[in-house]
Amino acid sequence: MGKDFTRVPGVDEKKATWFIVDANGKTLGRMATRIATILMGKHKPSYSPERNCGDFVVVINCEKIVLTGKKTVTKTYETMSRGGKHNGTAWAHGLHSVPFEKVLRRHPDRIVRLAVKRMLRNTKRNRVAFTKLKVYAGTQHPHAAQMPVAVNF
Repeated sequence: MGKDFTRVPGVDEKKATWFIVDANGKTLGRMATRIATILMGKHKPSYSPERNCGDFVVVINCEKIVLTGKKTVTKTYETMSRGGKHNGTAWAHGLHSVPFEKVLRRHPDRIVRLAVKRMLRNTKRNRVAFTKLKVYAGTQHPHAAQMPVAVNF
């Protein structure tokens, strides 16, 4: 009697699909979970956790995302800087907090990237999957040649 198994296509046998997400009026967290699912490849029936079978995602209009409740006022992004007050930085103990509204004005693409990155597990495979995320503040993007498919959710 032969072995029964489900054949999973290899990395060379499949082509990655390109998706485009318009972030205009979308809630940040709900959009980020869908994008993380596509990047990992969990939307495919041939998903395998040990293979990188995710697709590319292009996000446009990320400066028009929406947060629920009072998060636009209360949410902050925190980073640690080296040193502290004795090494020439202005933040005590190196902690640097930036409000959401300021990050949205200066770097709107970072908000989407951080939300998606924090929804992926910290593994080598997901670090490679994260490189398939392309985020742009406006409607223009250089990936029209890949003919991305619009995602509606």
